[in-house]
Amino acid sequence: MKIANVEAFWLRCPVPKEKQHTSDYGLLANFDMTLVVITTEDGLQGFGEAKAAVGSSGVCASIVNCIENELKPSLIGKRVKDITRLWEEMYNGTRDHYALSRGRKFPVLGRRGLTVSAMSGVDTALWDLKGKMLNVPVMDLLGGACRDAMPAYASGGWADADNIGAQLKGYVEKGFGGVKMRVGVMDNTVQNSIDRVKAARAALGPDIKLMADAHGTFSVPEAKQFCRGVQDCNLYWFEEPISPDNRTGTAEVRASTHIPIAAGESEYTSFDIKELLDIRAIDVIQPDAAIIGGISEAARVAHLASVHQLELAPHCWGSGFSFMAGLNVAFASPSATIIEFSLGGNPMMYELVNEQITVTNGLIAAPTTPGLGVSPNWDFVREFTQKV
Repeated sequence: MKIANVEAFWLRCPVPKEKQHTSDYGLLANFDMTLVVITTEDGLQGFGEAKAAVGSSGVCASIVNCIENELKPSLIGKRVKDITRLWEEMYNGTRDHYALSRGRKFPVLGRRGLTVSAMSGVDTALWDLKGKMLNVPVMDLLGGACRDAMPAYASGGWADADNIGAQLKGYVEKGFGGVKMRVGVMDNTVQNSIDRVKAARAALGPDIKLMADAHGTFSVPEAKQFCRGVQDCNLYWFEEPISPDNRTGTAEVRASTHIPIAAGESEYTSFDIKELLDIRAIDVIQPDAAIIGGISEAARVAHLASVHQLELAPHCWGSGFSFMAGLNVAFASPSATIIEFSLGGNPMMYELVNEQITVTNGLIAAPTTPGLGVSPNWDFVREFTQKV
């Protein structure tokens, strides 16, 4: 099948007031994403997601423009099945013939940032299409399931020290055996973050996995202080302790503690992940399929995790499309043993897609539906598409 059309839609949906929360990103009042739709000459459609921000809100106009005016012209008429070749052509631009003939990259200036995010949505939509063409889930195209079901952890946790225990226990009561809470600059002081984690562990008991995510907001000394303060809380991992711009600082934090350090959601391509691995900065690798370069690049990162004997835990905070992209990659990787499941106010996870994504007794089953396994609710798309 050949590509007949490539479209991109910036969706912005308000979060109901009762589901809004405040973090270091401010009050979460809207959720944004870019829906990518690729249509073949036979009328089959594949879907993907591209992100303008790691968090929930971000202006996606530039991504829409990049997809429809920069990437689309090079994709029309190409074969869907040639996913790797199309990735190289998008990444290398007008020098793609050198890259394909010499066997190495000749990237365009936009080799990071929104260009790669735009590529991510296109690439994921191509994988979705190929799975539908062959009538198998994307997971099977990546080698098949390494397990029949995977534990999911509940991702949320913004309450203060007096209420964080009840908030996280509410997640556990829904069947989750692992929970993640937010810490960092939103707490004003490192001690407040420490106190919140201690309160969470006291409420949860010793058997529930507990993760802490600082969204990259601590300084190196603050991150070290936090690690010392929670060293007896048995954190499963400490996520993005400091700014992703300071990779050597992340390595310094990791060297100072026994707590596993997680990062990767803010990185573009497997080259960025390789740099983190080269300086021994992380224990848990967290690619976001809507940012890293799509399913293709997330799968390359999964191979890096396996080779380096590290845990793969895709960042799945987004719409149902990026969630299913990360899920398919995770199930096909021997290095992934737990998956993120958003419990924040997220209409893109539950109302954008027609299918219901469910966790039963803390477990999510391996995908069985062709492609990504989700399709857009077009009424939702029409209602919340923004003009660009």
